[in-house]
Amino acid sequence: MCCTGKCARLVGLILLPTAFVCMIANLLLFFPDGKSLDNDQISLQVWLMGGLIGGGLFMLCPSCSAIRAGGKGCCGKGCCGNRCRMLNSVFSSAFGLVGAIYCTSVASAGLAIGPKCRLEDGKWDYPFENLGTDSSSYLVNQTIWTLCEYPKEVVMWHVVLFSILLSMGMLQMVLCGIQVVNGCLGCICGDCRDSKDDEDGL
Repeated sequence: MCCTGKCARLVGLILLPTAFVCMIANLLLFFPDGKSLDNDQISLQVWLMGGLIGGGLFMLCPSCSAIRAGGKGCCGKGCCGNRCRMLNSVFSSAFGLVGAIYCTSVASAGLAIGPKCRLEDGKWDYPFENLGTDSSSYLVNQTIWTLCEYPKEVVMWHVVLFSILLSMGMLQMVLCGIQVVNGCLGCICGDCRDSKDDEDGL
């Protein structure tokens, strides 16, 4: 039988690095192809900071809460302490679920609209915004990436980093959902670990 405490700790230990991955990916999006651009030359979806806020800062609380739910924590040891920590992780995971949904939504919009770049006429715009999501999409047809003249590799930069944010956000949604269910079970049923397990952690 998988103990709720061990499951919570495992969820937290996976969530924590995903939060840092999201923050780093979002920060890199501010420097497309490693170039420093003016504020109005950066895509709106980057400024919405889905990775920095939603998948990053919003995820620190539920990840730490889940890790603490798998240990002794500040609520004390034993049945009551376990239930207290599990209840706290339920609310924290629900909070993290909101952040993960925000991160996923912004990343999806970023991939659908595409990057902002300088075109042949010197204007900064979103050249792939109205191409749709069928075979004419820039995600499928890489030959139209040349519409972006500067930064040179902005499309690849944009697609890779927003894809990372999308995948991390979806993983975070699943993990937060698991911890909400796991935390509720932990509150109702308690933790199945014995005292020795509680001392040793995982």
